Amino acid sequence: MNLDTITHYTNTINNNLELCLTPEQNNRVGFIDLAIIRNTTNLKTDIFRKPTTTDTTTSYLSNYPQEQKLAAYRFLLDRMLNLPLHKNCLENEWQTILHIAKNSHFPTALIHNLRHRMAQKRTQPPLPHPNHTSQEE
Repeated sequence: MNLDTITHYTNTINNNLELCLTPEQNNRVGFIDLAIIRNTTNLKTDIFRKPTTTDTTTSYLSNYPQEQKLAAYRFLLDRMLNLPLHKNCLENEWQTILHIAKNSHFPTALIHNLRHRMAQKRTQPPLPHPNHTSQEE
């Protein structure tokens, strides 16, 4: 099966969806929100952002509820913590998140604490469900 056949088929699935192939530029291809980087010996993943992406979120000084203002940062941090990013890409993404927070008037400590809580939550095993019974009972 060739790319034209795949593209044509996927574009007939639903009128509201259209697959557009992204050409490789500088050994990079954007796919969903990933940048796939081709090196001589391997592939590396990074975060892909459209050139039109802004570097702000809802301002910390706005009257929106705190949970709504932090939603964008929970998304960005979750993506950063869960994708298999190279060490340099991970650090660049962290710096980008801090830059966005600064431009949106967020206290840096708030973003650091949110990252810490999310990372800690990822490493802790899930608690047993209260209605769960063990096989020994």
